[in-house]
Amino acid sequence: MQSPEPIRSLARAGKIRGPLLAAGLVSVVALAGAASAHRRVASSPARDSSPHLTSDLTGSVATRPGEHIRLSTELGSIVVHTHDADKVDYHVHLETDASQKDAQKLLKSFTISSRDTPDGLLLKAESSARSSGRLWVTLELDIPKDAGLDVSTGGGNIDAGEIDGRVSLSTAGGNITAGNIGGPAHLETGGGNISAKSVAGELTADTGGGHITIGTVQGNATLHTSGGHIRVNSIQGSAHLDTGGGNITLEHSGGELTAETGGGEIEVGEAAGLVRARTGGGGIRVVRVIGPTNLETSGGSIYLTQVDSPVKASTSAGGITAWFVSPPKSAGTCDLQSSAGDIVVHMPRDLAVTIDAEVALGNEHRVIVDPAFPLRVSYDDSSNGARTVRAEGSLNGGGPLVRLRTVDGNIRFELSDVSKQLEIYKQQMAQLQQQLQLQLQKAGVWQPGGNNGP
Repeated sequence: MQSPEPIRSLARAGKIRGPLLAAGLVSVVALAGAASAHRRVASSPARDSSPHLTSDLTGSVATRPGEHIRLSTELGSIVVHTHDADKVDYHVHLETDASQKDAQKLLKSFTISSRDTPDGLLLKAESSARSSGRLWVTLELDIPKDAGLDVSTGGGNIDAGEIDGRVSLSTAGGNITAGNIGGPAHLETGGGNISAKSVAGELTADTGGGHITIGTVQGNATLHTSGGHIRVNSIQGSAHLDTGGGNITLEHSGGELTAETGGGEIEVGEAAGLVRARTGGGGIRVVRVIGPTNLETSGGSIYLTQVDSPVKASTSAGGITAWFVSPPKSAGTCDLQSSAGDIVVHMPRDLAVTIDAEVALGNEHRVIVDPAFPLRVSYDDSSNGARTVRAEGSLNGGGPLVRLRTVDGNIRFELSDVSKQLEIYKQQMAQLQQQLQLQLQKAGVWQPGGNNGP
């Protein structure tokens, strides 16, 4: 074990040498007590019959109050926890296969340098070895709780706990896990999963193919994955959620929302602002629509439980179901279109709207109207034998236009039961909340009955 005292004396002066890293597999971990011991075991190489060489290193680097800490390493997993002292503490455990050529050199080939920069303290880890030998490294790191953090690794997991400052975590190919972040956050991985308990500021998260699972975001959020699912409990600001083919699930949107997936489903609980949602092949469900909404799917159904504002919804190969409320929060045209599915609208008896509904292939399909609605149904037979069915009328003196169009489906007007609608709304929200909580709990960012962020 190397004594930490010489390291402390050189902490802000330049290079600190120690057996940390070489070409091969590396794990960098920050944790304390029994939990850190668990991390060390988890990061160790699989045991085999060959003997192993090990080495350990501990040290401290002094910091200033509120200082931003940057850590850059060529390769390895990083787990960061916090304490109340103005210093960075670390414990490094190395392990390598003793049968490898130059195994001892692998343990001694790595250097760490520390220096002050205009952005704060910079710690840089790099290896002088060019061997292809295998080396496993575990670094337990504790930083001041009020510090900001900027971590980058060439290929490993990053696990950060409760951090009060701004955070940037980047890895070329591992998972990123974070607890409560007290400022803005940037999380980026080339191909792993991203999860965070809560972010007090703006959040940007990007992965080349993993899932993104977030508890709460107080600011704006931009989340992108090339193929995984996006699951978020709440975003208070504007949100842009984009996946190449996974599902998107969001319980609460406090601002403008844009959600796009190449082929998955989109589920939104309550959306307070403008909503734009598009999928290349899945269904779309929005439990409560409060702001103007534009929904589009190429191959799924659209389900709207409580329509309070103008909606434009279209599907190429699915049906549309919409429950309208009276009075609406804002006036405007509602336009529902399906190429090959039924459209079912549930309307309160006192809703003041103007209806314009049309079934293009009326020979086999029709418009079905509840007797409570005084709509005129007409038929238009063309010379080629095709029949178009239309239903028109002004309900309760008329009002905002509700335009319904289907090519190969039926249109049905149902009298809405207010109590039934409220019951369905509550059921849909409860189902979505339960689904999200299970997903967040599985990702480690939700604890039943615990502190789950703001």
